[in-house]
Amino acid sequence: MTPDELLAQLAPPRLPPEIGALGWREILALAGIGLLLGLLAALVLRPLTTRKPSRRALVRATRGMPPEVRILAIARILGRLPDPLRPAAYGAAPAPDDAAIERIALKGRQG
Repeated sequence: MTPDELLAQLAPPRLPPEIGALGWREILALAGIGLLLGLLAALVLRPLTTRKPSRRALVRATRGMPPEVRILAIARILGRLPDPLRPAAYGAAPAPDDAAIERIALKGRQG
C-alpha cells in the first residue's frame, strides 16, 4: 500500500484546514511561552551554576572586623580554628594584626 492509497482510505478531517497551520499569533504565543520557560529554567539552575567564592576571598571579606570576631569568623569559614590562633581566640594572648591573621588562616589550605 502506497502512502497515497493510505491517505485516500482515511476519513476526511473534521476540523478546518486553517487549524493545522500556525498563524503569526500562535507563533508569537509559542515564542512567549518559550521565553518564559527559558527564564524559569535559568532561575532554577542559577544556584547550581554560580561559582562559590574561594576561601581566600571569604577570609579577605573579614577585614575590618574586630580581631576576636574575625578569628571566629575565619574558624567558621575554614571549619576549624588554626592552632596559632587558638590562644587569641580564647583570650589567652593578644590577637595578631590583620596581615598575620590572614597569613595564618590561608597557610596550608589554598582555595
